[in-house]
Amino acid sequence: MSDGTRKAASQRDVAARAQAGPSFKYTVLAITAVGIFMSTLDGSIVNVALPTISTAFSANLTRLGWVVSAYLLAISSLLPTMGRAADLYSRKRVYALGFVVFIIGSALCGLSWSVGTLVVFRVVQAIGAAMLMANGMAIVTAVFPPRERGRALGISGTVVAAGSLTGPALGGIIVGALNWRYIFFINLPIGIIGALLAFAFLPEQPRSPGSRFDFLGSGLFVIGLVPLLLALSEGQDIGWGSPIIYVLLAIAVGGLAAFYAVERRTAQPMIDLSLFRQPIFTIGNAAGMLSYTVNFFSAFLIPFYLTEVRGLSPEAVGLMMTPVPAVMFFVAPLAGWLSDRIGYVFLTSAGMTVLTLAMVALSGLKETTGFVGVALRLALVGIGMGLFTSPNNSSIMGAVHPSKLGLTSGLIATVRNVGMMLGVAISASLFQNRLAHAESFLQSHYGQLTPALEAQAFVTSLHTTLLIAAGIGVFGIVISSIRATDAAKKA
Repeated sequence: MSDGTRKAASQRDVAARAQAGPSFKYTVLAITAVGIFMSTLDGSIVNVALPTISTAFSANLTRLGWVVSAYLLAISSLLPTMGRAADLYSRKRVYALGFVVFIIGSALCGLSWSVGTLVVFRVVQAIGAAMLMANGMAIVTAVFPPRERGRALGISGTVVAAGSLTGPALGGIIVGALNWRYIFFINLPIGIIGALLAFAFLPEQPRSPGSRFDFLGSGLFVIGLVPLLLALSEGQDIGWGSPIIYVLLAIAVGGLAAFYAVERRTAQPMIDLSLFRQPIFTIGNAAGMLSYTVNFFSAFLIPFYLTEVRGLSPEAVGLMMTPVPAVMFFVAPLAGWLSDRIGYVFLTSAGMTVLTLAMVALSGLKETTGFVGVALRLALVGIGMGLFTSPNNSSIMGAVHPSKLGLTSGLIATVRNVGMMLGVAISASLFQNRLAHAESFLQSHYGQLTPALEAQAFVTSLHTTLLIAAGIGVFGIVISSIRATDAAKKA
């Protein structure tokens, strides 16, 4: 038997197993869950170790910030590229190799000898994480039929919440009991197991003959997106009126404009722009970005409230923020299961509504609000995101051709990261502006700012900023209503 015959027989065997029963589908889901959990975990586990790393390398916080930023920037810029590469060549191979690259990057991070080398190795780690994150949802969507897709993606959403929930706590335990280097070394056994399982069990998709990768488009996308995200992440610290920010934004606009021009004329573009002519695809991604923008108003500001106003320690702040991922852990799979039965329209609109109401509730926080009151408000955020995310992702993935699942999965993840960074950038700027006005007003009336007046200024500024977040949420509800109208017309 020739190699080609063996390969064809192997692919037929995989297809037969996929249709034989639920065990194969859930085996694939479990393997993708390992990659999703590991890459999500590493986005949050490092934050806890930064003070220790700072001491070890005698580095200031500005330089250390790149340990986190480099990882996020590299992932965000590479997600669509890795998704498209998987669509053209092999989702199985790209996903499995993602484990390998992530393992290598993790080992190098653990062995790094300076902040500079740690940042470089975090980029290597991020390349592997992008290969995993861009293709996990695509692999799950390809294996599960439409009537079960929402539940499967809901379980994936639960794994994302578990990674976010576990990261800070696990990082604290590892750093306290062992050494900061082990927050990277812990990935090695998990990644090795994931890689072996991926190579052994993930299904191959048929490759389109004559397909070519769009290297020019991919490069222009990175040139456009990286400076945009960098401007969003550094604008508050550098100053939005800084020439550096203007240069970054100019490069971003030029890069994205060139990318658009090239993609319109390329026979096999990296991003098929015709996808955006589908209302479900476009509105779903727009609503997804708005949901994460709103969510990160609270994710960024509430820890400062708990620290500055309530005087909690970093460990206690981490514990107080757990209601969001903890509630998502339970709500996301339920919402996915419901979307398979009643559709996505009601659930996405309901999720955006609850998220908007959560911002209104959080805007009512006072200097004396009890911790139970804070936790209940944060739980509303978790309910809203849990109701929204799984049905929304399922609707987007169901709207595209199977040959573009990897690209779509990567785009969803990119939109999510852009929404997060927009939330942080907008909330930080608005809050700082309101805080300066509030402190100036109180100082003009009382002459001197006491701790009580500073807390009052903080809470007043928080109130205004979170109400603006609620306004953005209302716009998200309107977007979902447009999607509901479109679905009604088709029905």
